[in-house]
Amino acid sequence: MPKHLFSIIESPRHPNFIQLYKKLGIEEHSFNSMRKVIKQLKSLRPDYIVTEFFYGYGNNYAGVNSSNLDVMLYSLQKYSPETKVIVLVDKKERQYVDKLNDIISLHAIFVRPFSEKTMLDALSQE
Repeated sequence: MPKHLFSIIESPRHPNFIQLYKKLGIEEHSFNSMRKVIKQLKSLRPDYIVTEFFYGYGNNYAGVNSSNLDVMLYSLQKYSPETKVIVLVDKKERQYVDKLNDIISLHAIFVRPFSEKTMLDALSQE
């Protein structure tokens, strides 16, 4: 049974590791919006989610949400709490990411730039 990985691509900086995923027997599903990811979580529980972190400076995110990931992570709690989340972040926003562990435990946090080997190591951990 193949493993499934959701790539949430919200910027052109999201890395393309499709060949690595194929080599590891992981089927990649790409999404360009959190809404589509949350909808898909109801029917397919991925083994991994690879997503970029964007901190909510000012009023970018409503209410108590501090980033683009909060709502999706709350959905993971409900639909797929065993999914391993890999977060990609710029160095200047790294300080805000750990707060997401209060919602769901993050599998890995990669500060840009990072290598394909870094991703391989995270996907090889059980």
